[in-house]
Amino acid sequence: MNYELLLPELIVAASALIVLLAVFIKDGGKKFAGYLSIIALLTALILVLKDGLVTPAAYFNDTIVIDPLSQIFNMIFLVVALLVVIAGIRYNEDKPNAEVFYSLLLFATLGMMIVAISNDLIPLFVGFELASLATYPLAAFEREKRGIEASVKYFVIGGLSSAILLFGLSYIYGVTGTTKIPEVADALAVNLMTPASLLGLLFVIAGFGFKMALVPFHMWAVDVYDGAPYIVTALLSSASKKMAFIAGFKVLIVGLIALRVDWYIGIALLAVMTMTLGNVVAAVQKSVKRMLAYSSVAHAGYIAIAFVVISKSLSAAEIAVAGGILHIFSHALMNLGAFLIVAVVATAALSKVKPGEEDNLDNYAGLGRIAPVTALLMAILMLSLGGVPPTFGFFSKAVIFLSAIKADLLWIAIIGVLNSALSLFYYARVVMYMYYRDPVLDRVSEPLMYILPIALATVGVLLLGLYPPTYEWAFEAARTLLAMGGIL
Repeated sequence: MNYELLLPELIVAASALIVLLAVFIKDGGKKFAGYLSIIALLTALILVLKDGLVTPAAYFNDTIVIDPLSQIFNMIFLVVALLVVIAGIRYNEDKPNAEVFYSLLLFATLGMMIVAISNDLIPLFVGFELASLATYPLAAFEREKRGIEASVKYFVIGGLSSAILLFGLSYIYGVTGTTKIPEVADALAVNLMTPASLLGLLFVIAGFGFKMALVPFHMWAVDVYDGAPYIVTALLSSASKKMAFIAGFKVLIVGLIALRVDWYIGIALLAVMTMTLGNVVAAVQKSVKRMLAYSSVAHAGYIAIAFVVISKSLSAAEIAVAGGILHIFSHALMNLGAFLIVAVVATAALSKVKPGEEDNLDNYAGLGRIAPVTALLMAILMLSLGGVPPTFGFFSKAVIFLSAIKADLLWIAIIGVLNSALSLFYYARVVMYMYYRDPVLDRVSEPLMYILPIALATVGVLLLGLYPPTYEWAFEAARTLLAMGGIL
């Protein structure tokens, strides 16, 4: 058997262990760990891009499958991790135990990649827990009160959601007698509407609802994003939460679509509440960090429209899944860049404002004059988050809304467009502060190791929406997923 397709995962796993051993290097271990992490992630990313749209290959008794779906999510996770590690070189300059930071980040990335390639509920759950256990201590990496509080909250809610999810999966196993996801779909097709199936479905939706931060399971996300270090928040919002969506796509769509019950109404209600509450609360925030956190909740609602469409109309399933994948990709880039810019501004504001006010919107006043590069990148990212053409954020939202229209769900497409219009209010407000107000800060340093990943994310936001292979990959991944569930 050819194991070459598993090289990206093996490289990330080996580098995570080697980087952890760098704590024994007296001088230079910090830089060694950082640059080795960059080399490992870049090598793994190149391998994933080289293989791209692979023919599905199964390993270890079909529990692991490498296919276009796993490849596109591995690419997203590796891009986010790589950009965070580049920023981490500057972030860790004055931090002890930087080697532990890089090692945990690599283990978290490995866990996400395992979820992406899982074709069985057991490795999927193991990957979930590996990524979660690695990110809990990252949230408290600076060992200050807010970070520790965020980490504890993240740990408790993460443990609770894992327990709920595992409980639901155990019922599904009890009904089907298998943990292989395609076989779960086949078995459920002949066990329609049993109480155990519906109870298992309910718990699985609740478990993924927590992990995707859908309303009403979203409160942990905002508090954790607000309390964690900026660079860790960038990782959590751009990659960790996206891991829940690939797991959701596999289990909810492939495994549970076979139930053929009208659960789309409940999912639609969750999606609408998530979009609306996230945007309404984001609009009244004065902290840009919390605004982006609530905005992330709203974007989870946009992505959840894909689940609604699939459960309503299988004829629109392909475009819905492709739209969900595209928006996961675009939002990962947009949020990553925006949170890193918040880190740049907050660092400059620390000496000027009271502790806890470094994220205030007032600090962005006049940023266009005192930090023109940062302001320009932030403006592009804000417009893309708001869905302004011709950015990637516009095209990915458009595909999702079109899928809803194709599925005769015009009402949810209209609600999505109205929510997107509302979000433009608070995104444009940041741009107006940067260009139409006088500066309140004397100077904002624009360190290269922060600006470089932000610029790369912004270039991706500008170009990928106009790059046809992006859509070809997303649609091929969608077809792969639906074929696994016997839908195509």
